[in-house]
Amino acid sequence: MERKSNKEAKQYVWEGAIPLQIHLHQSEVTTLPSPPPALILAPRIGYLPLLVPQVRPFFSSALPPGVDTVWFDYKGLPLKWYIPTGVLFDLLCAEPERPWNLTVHFRGYPTNTLTPCENEDSVKWSYINSLKEAAYIFHGNCKNVMNMSQADQVELWQSVMNGNLEAYLRVSSKLKFGIFGDAFSLRLNSSPSNSRERADLDATGTVTSGRIPVRLYVWSIQEDFDNLEDAASFDSWDKISYINRPAEIDGEGKCFSLGDAIKILLPEIFGDRPSASDDIYKAEAEDYSKLNPKEASNVEGTTVISESKDVESCNLPKPAEIKLLRIQGIEPKLEIPFTWLANNLTNPDHFLHICVYVKVPEQSTT
Repeated sequence: MERKSNKEAKQYVWEGAIPLQIHLHQSEVTTLPSPPPALILAPRIGYLPLLVPQVRPFFSSALPPGVDTVWFDYKGLPLKWYIPTGVLFDLLCAEPERPWNLTVHFRGYPTNTLTPCENEDSVKWSYINSLKEAAYIFHGNCKNVMNMSQADQVELWQSVMNGNLEAYLRVSSKLKFGIFGDAFSLRLNSSPSNSRERADLDATGTVTSGRIPVRLYVWSIQEDFDNLEDAASFDSWDKISYINRPAEIDGEGKCFSLGDAIKILLPEIFGDRPSASDDIYKAEAEDYSKLNPKEASNVEGTTVISESKDVESCNLPKPAEIKLLRIQGIEPKLEIPFTWLANNLTNPDHFLHICVYVKVPEQSTT
């Protein structure tokens, strides 16, 4: 029953989509009148470059000659192509915009802001690298991903591209990520686990302790707002702290809520010291990176096993207030069990992507 419920919840995630209204940038229009916008239903778990085969033919008759890398922007902000479409929407639209108005460019790729995305293979390998990172966090190594057969790798990627949950579950089950024990439906192992131990799976594949791969996108703002439509405009990626940090499940049987996890994941906001397991994870990450420099490479300056941006650079003053927290388009209450979120709302890369708006007070000049 538990696994059936998990599958049903995942089905909703995989069927999630965002209506897009895509405009061709005016500087690239060569016909009169200008072409109408393209209307596309984009999968939440997908990536913007995967829409190019639909977008390019729609605007082909209006484009100037030549070939360049396609990219998208929202209100002038170039969109990072390796972040899932649903995460971009949750992060950039405090008040959800439907349809979501994006602009497509076929010229002038912003290499100062975005790493190159040559074709579908760039997106595929970005996804595989994320999967390696999640595996390292969960298992302590990337062997299950590295040892995938070519056929399984192709089928896994095709399942993500086509939104085929059945095929995805069939292949990804070989990676042995398992399901975290939910305090509402399972009795967890009562014995505490050492923070250095890896995920502990019982005979049914249920994880009683381990580390949940989490990616947080933290936007620090100084302007207060009561309504989402009054939130400040997002105009620079420099305002985002992009954080990879695992959430530890200790297996003691207590309810570990989203609020508990956020306090541990963002000690810069709540004033808590990073846990010992977090220090261990960083040390392990550094060791792994030294031993496996090629496997540790990833896009846009991130690595397979380390934080893509030093979280200390957030420099969030205290006190701070969470104004918005969104996962898969949902704004969950902080009391919800974190294991339920990990079991049901993760992306196909096995990361739980969390978008957070944080209200921080202005720095005193005295």
